[in-house]
Amino acid sequence: MVVFLHGLWLHGPESILLRRRLQRDFRLDVEVFHYPSVAATMAEVTARLQAFIARRAPRELHLVGHSLGGLIAYRFLERFPEQPPGRVVFLGTPAVASRAAIQVSRLQWARALLGRCVAEELLTERRREWPGRRDLGIIAGTLPAGLGQLFVHFDEASDGSVGLSETRLPGASDYITLPVSHFGLLLSARVARATGSFLTHGHFSLAH
Repeated sequence: MVVFLHGLWLHGPESILLRRRLQRDFRLDVEVFHYPSVAATMAEVTARLQAFIARRAPRELHLVGHSLGGLIAYRFLERFPEQPPGRVVFLGTPAVASRAAIQVSRLQWARALLGRCVAEELLTERRREWPGRRDLGIIAGTLPAGLGQLFVHFDEASDGSVGLSETRLPGASDYITLPVSHFGLLLSARVARATGSFLTHGHFSLAH
């Protein structure tokens, strides 16, 4: 089983192309875990995710997290490490901090829109490291087209919302960049192939 974890302000249906490609090309069954990305705390979200997975009792568990969803996966495995075997893929996840979120948080009218998980995880730079209990693959976009550009100027390659340096996490098994935007990570056939390759083989394949 693959569990897809959406990002801030999203709900899961936006991942339909990614999920269909993983099903069709890799025969991976993907379920969406929806969580209230603004209202809930990280503790609440990870507890719900644990209950969601426990009800399904899978023999194999893969996690794919887009943006904030990657941090949900990180904190979930940190809190509930005893899970069925599987791998993890981050899609445009700001693993250390988010300059865009930090800038938005400085606007009084906008801070509440970021939600509690972002406030807990992304407004202060953190020195996270992947524990290595299961393989982690990271896909980062380099097409700068995203809402983040309205709030911050990136002095490096970015997907428009997250800079490349923000996506790197020590301990990851594999890391690639692709010419897609932050939301485009969910639409790209190439991203889907790379994700499926990592989940099934433990490494990325960029074969056309």
